[in-house]
Amino acid sequence: MLDRLEHALRARPERPAVLSATRSGGTRVRATRGELAGLADDFAAALHARGLRAGDTVGVAVRPGPRALAVLLALWRLGLRGAVLDPGAGAEVLRARLALARPALVLADAPAQAVAGWARPLARRAALELPELAALGPVATVGPRLPGCAPALERGARRAGVPAPYEGDGDAVIVFTSGTTSRPRAVVHTRAGLAAGMEAVSGLFGTGTGRGEPVLGGTFFVLVPSLTCGAPVALPARSPATLARQLDRLRPRDTYLTPPQLRDALGAGARFGGRVWTGSAPASAGLLGRVREAGAEQAWGVYALTELFPAAAVESREKDAFDGTGDLVGAPLPGVRTAVDAGGQLLLAGPAARDRYLGEAPDPWVATGDRAHLDGAGRVVLEGRCKDMVLRRAENIYPGLYEPGLHVPGVELGVLVGVPAGDGDERLVAVVQPQPGVPEPALRAALSEPLRRMGTARPDALLFARIPLAGRSRKPDRAAVSALAARLVTASGTRP
Repeated sequence: MLDRLEHALRARPERPAVLSATRSGGTRVRATRGELAGLADDFAAALHARGLRAGDTVGVAVRPGPRALAVLLALWRLGLRGAVLDPGAGAEVLRARLALARPALVLADAPAQAVAGWARPLARRAALELPELAALGPVATVGPRLPGCAPALERGARRAGVPAPYEGDGDAVIVFTSGTTSRPRAVVHTRAGLAAGMEAVSGLFGTGTGRGEPVLGGTFFVLVPSLTCGAPVALPARSPATLARQLDRLRPRDTYLTPPQLRDALGAGARFGGRVWTGSAPASAGLLGRVREAGAEQAWGVYALTELFPAAAVESREKDAFDGTGDLVGAPLPGVRTAVDAGGQLLLAGPAARDRYLGEAPDPWVATGDRAHLDGAGRVVLEGRCKDMVLRRAENIYPGLYEPGLHVPGVELGVLVGVPAGDGDERLVAVVQPQPGVPEPALRAALSEPLRRMGTARPDALLFARIPLAGRSRKPDRAAVSALAARLVTASGTRP
């Protein structure tokens, strides 16, 4: 698909490719299809002129947008391996893993260099941190330079000719994911695996219609299939109010937002249309239902991992009709194979699965870290994270089995966490984040019956608070929620 995208961009160079929103929600063209293709040519020629060849590693610290996409297209053309330097992963994590694959070059825009340099103290307050980039390898600036930035990546090399596309396989991208500082995980996808993942996305989302209607979304897996079929892609506004206005003005046929983005947009009064897709973090039936109530024809939850994207999907009506225990995430997508190990952990395999973790041997099976089972229809039902188990009175409780019951109308987000009881045991606490304007007494009454139905897994306490989020996907930070629950219980003077 990446090869097809190059031809598709050149076929209608005058058409818009990447859009963004003005403060009023209006549409601004960030790059046309021809400009995007030309930018990718410039980067490919410049990297080739620097002597980089297939198999070399290039660190990439560039904000999402036309330049970042053009960089990735240039790396693909040359057969280079891109290591995505996400400032949310943490400096120590990036430094530790990149020691195994020292970049031949680091491409960074001015904001990324600021995060790694003079703006580091300010960036840390926003949980953003990059190691000193020059310590990883030579650095070149992509985009406008600011004082103190590394020299710019040469842009005049295209006069010497753009190198022919690399046609072999090999590593395509390294993405840092979960793990400890001492043992961070770095997911390695091959060119074949990355291509299979984008074909799976295209098949799932049906982006091959060729109608050219705008799509709202900002990830690589959205940009490439959409642009290949001729649709311009609008990057979501960061402000919830502006995002709501952007949705109203743009009226996209397909919208791709994370669950936190959806909750914020709904809180700002956003109206949807067409199909809405969400993933990267749990999406409850209640959240998907709210999206449909806000005008969407369909609201889909996509089960995906950094190691395999996408794996399964479920539409809100199907999810809402599920009356079993656990979180229904849908039937495995074509080509995805499933297994459950002796400990109840879900294993996945398929053409789009990662090849390996950096520094480890290849393994066809991805250990998801999720407890799960397949129902009678072969659909995947999650039971919670293996590591999130709470041990109470010698009983193993997996929060994911029961958390869907917390999402009654009026609940924005709800999680179950363990709180140390001081005697080696744990107490189970439900922490619920109400939707804006919903009174706590009404929610407490609405939750009484769902809590009763949890039987022996009924929480010892019900608390109302804003739930901390963490990581690139903005999932609930369970360690932080547990600490918050412990403080609230202590402050209230009650025993959970």
